[in-house]
Amino acid sequence: VDVVHEMLEPIKKTIARGGVVVAPVFAVGRAQAMQYALAQLKADGALPSHLPVFLDSPMAINSTALYKRFAAEHRLAPEQTAAMCSVAQCLRTAEQSKALAQRHGPMVILAASGMATGGRVLHHLKLYAPHARNLILLTGFQSPGTRGASLAAHEPSVRIHGEDIAVRAEVVQLESASAHADAAQIEAWLRRMPHAPQRCFITHGEDGPADLMRQRIER
Repeated sequence: VDVVHEMLEPIKKTIARGGVVVAPVFAVGRAQAMQYALAQLKADGALPSHLPVFLDSPMAINSTALYKRFAAEHRLAPEQTAAMCSVAQCLRTAEQSKALAQRHGPMVILAASGMATGGRVLHHLKLYAPHARNLILLTGFQSPGTRGASLAAHEPSVRIHGEDIAVRAEVVQLESASAHADAAQIEAWLRRMPHAPQRCFITHGEDGPADLMRQRIER
């Protein structure tokens, strides 16, 4: 299942109950992937064309603009790029971000950071996590110890700005959104090297799976 189809049903259910989708995103790469997916779902009629989408991250907004500026450097067609760049209303200022709290009805908010370790997404989580009609859509791997990992583990509350915020919203983690290679892909990459490396460092992973990866490479 790709990310487009995996995110469709949770978003449709949230719309039906009048809720808000808060998606913590990584500003470079993941935000644009989510914009592309939402544009595709709207174009296919799977999601209402009038569903408001907000991109609440200056870095993500600037990164999205690069897709138009450097059109020859990626594989999206011009019409796909245009749809991705226009699917969301861009919120550059803190005042614009805060104004979302005055809106009612279904909407999708894409805001950094991707693991909810900081940034504007924290304000949206404080506002929308306590209500069961809403959806928190985790868009990638959540490192242990982060708020994102606590949300993925369905903890009853998360601590934000010194407060314990109840999490009653539905929480869905997109399994197909990860940009990390799996063990087989890493092994295939290593096999293409003309000579075996003298030393490998296993980083950016949990201790158990990392040690299994070490054993696999040694074998």
